[in-house]
Amino acid sequence: MFSKILIANRGEIACRVIKTARRMGIKTVAVYSEADSAALHVEMADEKVLIGPAPSAQSYLVADRIIEACRRTGAQAVHPGYGFLSEKAEFCEALKANGITFIGPDVRAIAAMGDKIESKKLAHAAGVSTVPGYLGVIPDEDDAVRIAKDIGYPVMIKASAGGGGKGMRVAWNDEQAREGFRSARNEARSSFADDRVFVEKYIEQPRHIEIQVLGDAFGNTLYLGERECSIQRRHQKVIEEAPSPFIDPATRKAMGEQAVALAKAVEYKSAGTVEFIVDANRNFYFLEMNTRLQVEHPVTELVVGLDLVEQMIRVAAGEKLKLRQEDIELNGWSIEARVYAEDPTRGFLPSTGRLTRYVPPAEDAHTRVDTGVYDGGEISMFYDPMIAKLISRGADRNSAIHHMREALDKFQIRGVAHNISFLSALMNHSRFVEGRLTTNFIAEEFPDGFHGLSLDTDTNERLMAVAASVQRKVEERAATISGQMPGTRHKVAPDWVVRTGRTNHPCTVEAVDDGYDVVFGDKRFEVRSDWEIGQPLWTGTVNYRPLSIQLDRVGTGYRLIHAGAEMKAQVLTPRASHLAELMPVKLPPDMSKFLLSPMPGLLARVAVEVGQEVKAGQELAVVEAMKMENLLRAEQDGKVAKIHAAPGSSLAVDQIIIEFA
Repeated sequence: MFSKILIANRGEIACRVIKTARRMGIKTVAVYSEADSAALHVEMADEKVLIGPAPSAQSYLVADRIIEACRRTGAQAVHPGYGFLSEKAEFCEALKANGITFIGPDVRAIAAMGDKIESKKLAHAAGVSTVPGYLGVIPDEDDAVRIAKDIGYPVMIKASAGGGGKGMRVAWNDEQAREGFRSARNEARSSFADDRVFVEKYIEQPRHIEIQVLGDAFGNTLYLGERECSIQRRHQKVIEEAPSPFIDPATRKAMGEQAVALAKAVEYKSAGTVEFIVDANRNFYFLEMNTRLQVEHPVTELVVGLDLVEQMIRVAAGEKLKLRQEDIELNGWSIEARVYAEDPTRGFLPSTGRLTRYVPPAEDAHTRVDTGVYDGGEISMFYDPMIAKLISRGADRNSAIHHMREALDKFQIRGVAHNISFLSALMNHSRFVEGRLTTNFIAEEFPDGFHGLSLDTDTNERLMAVAASVQRKVEERAATISGQMPGTRHKVAPDWVVRTGRTNHPCTVEAVDDGYDVVFGDKRFEVRSDWEIGQPLWTGTVNYRPLSIQLDRVGTGYRLIHAGAEMKAQVLTPRASHLAELMPVKLPPDMSKFLLSPMPGLLARVAVEVGQEVKAGQELAVVEAMKMENLLRAEQDGKVAKIHAAPGSSLAVDQIIIEFA
């Protein structure tokens, strides 16, 4: 067994590998860029090595610097995590040439399966069903359109070296095929240093289901059940679960056996994933094989009872698998939600900045948190916007959903925008609960984007009762402050008004032995909690129903967050509430004549000039953030009056790019 390994990655996956290595008694080496000098994985590792500037092309993607770090520290093996160099055959080859073990498959398997085009040819030759398409390299936009027409729209344009949803576009017509080819190739070049793309038929209403495989150097290969990964946005997975609510035992067996056959065809050893598209009739088609650990591997670990990172390390060290296929059983259900630094109400645009509060839910038998950040840490513009992976486990699917909802309610993130509200919306969506999933789920259920959640009347009233009880507790403390002059002591009144928006809700608040009774008209709410002033998470019961609420003081009021929805409430005296009704409403400034940057990022290009007439829908500029190109279009017809930012400029969110006459 190795005594020291280097993790050629960053963020949550680097931390994840370090945890297993530490449990196995293996020393770890972290590599880091200048932007990651204070990152969590650097703090967790036994040793650390600086490998370059912030851009990944100058640090995490430079194989020579990883190898040099191994030499300096004496690391015997490298775990690549996912992304970066994890599926680069030349990196595996370079490690081998330097006497360093790659914790993953051999060069042949990476080369054969890591290339999306070649892997499809191999799968077809092995008798695995594949999606119809053109597997040759496409040189230009005209050829992309011609091939797309031959296959028949809609088509999927994909980067050959792609992964993580990058370098993928769906085209429904010639114009989209041209634009998709250009964008996919640019993203592929930026993310993978490989701009080859191919085209295949886009199967409508599909499910994305993958099989986890595990092999050793002695010819033993197993499949560890499936993962349902159909909840995706822009081809990036958002929610994953194991097992799938759609797959029956016969289909699971057939998919598993095909996955194993494919793995054996390239003598695959280590953990890997074979991805399939599955239609409504459970016909499945090979999509690709990821020759690495998947982001969503924890759900398989929780239902199978295996540590996949440990298995990868043991196989790489030359050990034989101790399991047989008949030993693999699926127990319970697990769901993973990817928590991102992005604003779901602004088109899921990435967010960067410092985490002024970061308190994930406590880990227990039902909750696991894989994270690479900490309270006070920073979300950088240079890397993937993932903050954490939240994983729940239950005896069945409904139980796993319940535990996920509870954990999301308790996940506290401030300082950057995040997608907790959207994840809560998914967990509470009736179609998700029923398991009626496709890769078009988000597009179909949120066709106009996500605009936040509203609370039902009952939950709204319970939150107002909590707000009133919180204010009563604050008033009680104020009444006990020493040094108050006679005749001016602070008095605690029973009558209050909870003001939400422009609406007043009169109530009375009475202290009882174990909490407060709050009465709105003819409705009584028994609020019970051990919450103390200053705690950002309120947990307790309202009318004997458990409730977890994130509580922030905002000005003279409170912000209460529950089930992904947000309520802003002021708790005022009757006199103060009357005066509040007389206050004028401040209107926001008119910014309709400006194109604003929707996110912090780099202005990649400006597509218009001063004096140019533009039409609604016309391309105006491209902002690059977190390795993704974001195309900005005109919302209405107009004329360019002034360009405020030049290509190459670093932009803040809402910074003016173009001004219109």
